[in-house]
Amino acid sequence: MNCQEAQGLFHGYVDGELDLVRTLDIERHLRECSACAHVHAQHHALRSALRDSALYFTPPEPLEPRILATVRRVSNANTRTWGWPWRWLSLGAAVACVAIVLWSVMPPEREFSAPDDVLQELVAGHIRSLMVDHLTDVTSSDSHTVKPWFEGKLDFSPPVPDLTMQGFRLVGGRLEYLRKRPVAALVYQRRQHVINLFMWPAPPEVNDSETVTARQGYHLAHWYGSGMSHWAVSNLNQAELREFGRAMRQ
Repeated sequence: MNCQEAQGLFHGYVDGELDLVRTLDIERHLRECSACAHVHAQHHALRSALRDSALYFTPPEPLEPRILATVRRVSNANTRTWGWPWRWLSLGAAVACVAIVLWSVMPPEREFSAPDDVLQELVAGHIRSLMVDHLTDVTSSDSHTVKPWFEGKLDFSPPVPDLTMQGFRLVGGRLEYLRKRPVAALVYQRRQHVINLFMWPAPPEVNDSETVTARQGYHLAHWYGSGMSHWAVSNLNQAELREFGRAMRQ
């Protein structure tokens, strides 16, 4: 099996849809071809990201009765007023009403507008800290030890909250160089998952909403607070990374 044949079957292989012979052929090829192994890892990371529970919306229980009641009310009113020939018009009105109800309970996701090079820098900084022995410059779970360490090393003072009670243990901090400037990097841990929290001063009058995205199999959450731009990067799932962001903003 060559690379073109193998990569053409990756989707079926990742989803477990291939027969035994094809599966064994691909696994043999992946052991021998590092390039295809890298492509397969990307497919697997994408599949895992798409299965994240944070991507799915569970409607509230009153939603279905509200939609059905709206459809019946509009349909009955139009039938009495205009008669049978206008049934299609009543259906269109009902669909419009349903769309309005859904819009009210499901606000659209904010667009993640960060430049791609910024996201790549953040992910690279996170991966670099895990690959070499440089996760922290100051190692401590005491915020009163980590925060003073940054004094004189940066032109700002990053907040260092203790989130142990919320399930996120402070590991320490270090200096990073991102976006052509030195920035603070705080390191937290959730079970076996490392969270790198990058911080630098935010411009005035910025939107304080939270946005979450994924790059290279990692999740990134961004928000503003305490005059800082915060970027959290981890392989933690989106729901728990959002929980971390909420804990930081409290």
